[in-house]
Amino acid sequence: MAREPKSPNGGLVVAGWREWAALPGLGIPWIKVKLDTGARSSALHAFDLEELPGDRVRFSVHPWQDTDADAVTIECDVHDRRTIRSSSGHTQERIVVLAEMTLAGRVFEAEVTLSNRDQMGFRMLVGREALRNGFLVDPARSFMAGRAPKEIRRRNRGRA
Repeated sequence: MAREPKSPNGGLVVAGWREWAALPGLGIPWIKVKLDTGARSSALHAFDLEELPGDRVRFSVHPWQDTDADAVTIECDVHDRRTIRSSSGHTQERIVVLAEMTLAGRVFEAEVTLSNRDQMGFRMLVGREALRNGFLVDPARSFMAGRAPKEIRRRNRGRA
């Protein structure tokens, strides 16, 4: 019996170091993300975090970089709580939620920690655990899956 030929990248989706993604279950249709193979977990910019009864959490997200326009308020179940060590060595306990993510045409569930990323260049970081869902990251490329519509890109730059 003959074997099927393997694709050059083993069937993995090639993505750039930055891409446009969606978190449809959280009500975020567009968010520019940084793919970071050096980070184990994914992190989403969250503020006004409020723990609710029944192991739930409410928080808000600014989906656009460098602006607080179009904030989205989300309420969902807490999946876990974890101690995360930043690249600078500081540890912090964070709430973890499950989020359906669409990235480069693939839809998958990812564990996402909630953290204030106001001072960071990207409102979301996609780490290794999420990238194990069939991605190969080309650090020399960006937006391999295409760009968001022009209107979305302008809003992301604060020029709505």
